[in-house]
Amino acid sequence: MKTAIDNLLERPHEGSLIYTAKDFKPNVDVRWCAGCGAISVLSPSQRLMPELGLPKEKIVYVSGIGCSGRFPYYMETYGFHSIHGRALAIASGLKIARPDLSVWVVTGDGDNMSIGGNHFIHTCRRNVDLNIMMFNNEVYSLTKGQYSPTSHRGQVTKSSPLGVLDDPFNPVGLALGAGASFVARGHDKDRTQLQELLRRAYNHKGTSFVEIYTNCRIFNDGAFDLYTNADTRDEHTIFLEHEKPLVFGKKKDKGIILDGYTPKVVSLDTYSISDLLVHNEKDSTLAFILANMTYSETLPRPMGVLQALPIKPYDVRVTEQIQHEIETKGEGNLESLLAGGSSWAIN
Repeated sequence: MKTAIDNLLERPHEGSLIYTAKDFKPNVDVRWCAGCGAISVLSPSQRLMPELGLPKEKIVYVSGIGCSGRFPYYMETYGFHSIHGRALAIASGLKIARPDLSVWVVTGDGDNMSIGGNHFIHTCRRNVDLNIMMFNNEVYSLTKGQYSPTSHRGQVTKSSPLGVLDDPFNPVGLALGAGASFVARGHDKDRTQLQELLRRAYNHKGTSFVEIYTNCRIFNDGAFDLYTNADTRDEHTIFLEHEKPLVFGKKKDKGIILDGYTPKVVSLDTYSISDLLVHNEKDSTLAFILANMTYSETLPRPMGVLQALPIKPYDVRVTEQIQHEIETKGEGNLESLLAGGSSWAIN
């Protein structure tokens, strides 16, 4: 017999509902700039929703401030355009109060890594069952081109005319360090791959973080071309697949081995497939090693799922705690709680 906790742990699926992607497209104009990478993230999201089989009223998109903040307006679901850096705090409260909802957070590298950074690390630490989509364009775009926490050293922007002096955050490394149980990376030029990553994020129970490279045509055009364009990405990225060897290159003629704990590129002319490092989403040490390949000039950039660990979500733990208290102590009384042992009356 299923308990209330069992029901929470299961993903709801309403098999009788039949939606199409059009059902998730509201009758509003998309206000992003022509060619903005965010447009290419919107389409996979709208295509994914019918596959989930959820009624629209069970889906909520919460956003912060930035170009990504407009996302809830373009999804025919419930939405909340919140305040700068606070999307995760609001979404966490919503998920804890309504664990039956599928809650998606849409944020950016500025909104999430700067003013919202503290909320981000503690959301990951708690493992709240949220699906976080972070648009990373390595610049503040809505506020007209200042450098962001993911801008690179030397990058010339409106607020760094002589070049950025900071080293950038590595978002997937930060998420892993903060304890996110699901960490992945995709980009705006491969919608099929991105849709699969979002599906994986939805099916995961706990904090799902997907970093999405999104090109900003106005203030940082071409920042990810090496990793996203069809003619170069095979040589400069590696797609991670669970329990499969790390192979890349246009001809699939290169691979990754570990030299101690250091990844190294080798040719399959001199090494065999069996010599290569095999990806394991359950290995958190390996996830850190792969994340640290991100800014290497000699290693391909990892795409796909770096880590997927089965850890009980925070909202389920909250429900279990409350249920335990009810079963052992009864329903309780709010008035007696407020007038507990350390209260006094003022005449």
